[in-house]
Amino acid sequence: MILPKTLLKTIHLKFITNIFLLLLISCPMHFQAQEIIDDTVVESTRQQDTTANGKIKADGVAAVVGDYILLDSDLDREIAQLKAQGADLEGFTRCELFGSLLEQKLYAHQAIQDSVIVNELFIRSNVDQQFESILQRLNGDMDRMLKMYNKESEADLREEMYEINKNNYLAQEMRNKILQDVEVTPEEVRSFFNDIPEDERPFFGTELKVAQIVVIPETTPESEQKVIDQLKGFKKDVEENGSSFTTKVLFYSQDDGSKRSGGKYTLNRKRPRMVKEFREVAFSLQEGEISEPFKTDYGYHIILLEKIRGQEYDVRHILLRPEITEEAIVKAKEKIEKVREKIVDGTLTFAEAAKEFSDEKETKFEGGQLTNPETQDFNFELTKMQPELYAQIQNLKENEVSPILRDEDRVNRIKYKIMTVTDRIDDHEANFAQDYLKIKELALQDKQIKAIAEWQEETILNTYIKINGQYKKCDFKGNWLKK
Repeated sequence: MILPKTLLKTIHLKFITNIFLLLLISCPMHFQAQEIIDDTVVESTRQQDTTANGKIKADGVAAVVGDYILLDSDLDREIAQLKAQGADLEGFTRCELFGSLLEQKLYAHQAIQDSVIVNELFIRSNVDQQFESILQRLNGDMDRMLKMYNKESEADLREEMYEINKNNYLAQEMRNKILQDVEVTPEEVRSFFNDIPEDERPFFGTELKVAQIVVIPETTPESEQKVIDQLKGFKKDVEENGSSFTTKVLFYSQDDGSKRSGGKYTLNRKRPRMVKEFREVAFSLQEGEISEPFKTDYGYHIILLEKIRGQEYDVRHILLRPEITEEAIVKAKEKIEKVREKIVDGTLTFAEAAKEFSDEKETKFEGGQLTNPETQDFNFELTKMQPELYAQIQNLKENEVSPILRDEDRVNRIKYKIMTVTDRIDDHEANFAQDYLKIKELALQDKQIKAIAEWQEETILNTYIKINGQYKKCDFKGNWLKK
């Protein structure tokens, strides 16, 4: 989406703090100190923040927001972390970024005041997953990990990770609470659009609708039975001979996402994760029990249930995929070649062929139309299209059928597909009827910004806030200095 400079600037300025807040909350690996301080520290800061000549006495404390402190070093650490993750901070001043940190603390502080319930199991689960992920990247070197984060013990590091995750959780829950009832009516959308001067109406970039037909090589009953028997053998070896389930994961599992952690996943009954078949088997087991082999779209699995913690289930699993024969690969390619011929010669439309022949359940009954995961509609903005998808359709004219493409995904190691562009909308000035959903989203964002601003203005006035040092000179967008 391309916006005129004046409107773009307005929207950009409105979103600075909120976008940065989301970045902070979505990056739970920030391990600097972000503790809650007790009343004596707050009172000390209040009494000793300046000397007679105005210099700061509270060494290292850049700000106090309610029961939270911000240290001088916190902002530099946040900036370094964001840059390391590829965030583009060009155009953001230190004052704007510091204001975002203040905002995060205000959310967390008010969440405590409002008695927002902390989901301890969810946070502990996140900490466990983060800890294991980092340790894996360091090849299991605990000493290196502790040195990296300047901690003396695993317990100390886990506790700090817990506090940071909890504070981020509180901030997110508070923001959700503020925005949960914010909605826009059709009339509000229309008013929002009409209030934009005609010479400042947004321009939307070129959009395409893309469809595909997928043919997946079939596995034989013999190859499926082979992996079932192999998994049964693993189960028997662990149960009867005391073999290590984790060792078998490392040697045999074909789930690259969990293999390095010994096949471990943590499931929660209230927050679905993994496919339905996997969850149903996991939740039916007793601690220490190993399942029989079962099938999902990914292949065949066995699960070991290690521990139940309330609604949390710690499991390990082994995944094996049946072998795909060369004969099955040739057969799949021949099938899609014939399908392509029928479309090109006009025997079938692309949509009819998709419904009859495509093996992709998610698209076949939509005429093969791909759904944009970000907008949940069929439109893909050209400038925001995933590079892989763009490369596959960039030279196609409207309704032209692509050559046969060999591809793969997380579920299928080999698949063949043909693609087409079913519609193209060139870049254009916003049209209320044609672009209603996009305009509605902008109107909703505008209303959410106003709701956040109103909440901040009131909450800042009712919260103890002290800004120290160089940040007293900042021209914050919020009334952090209470002028």
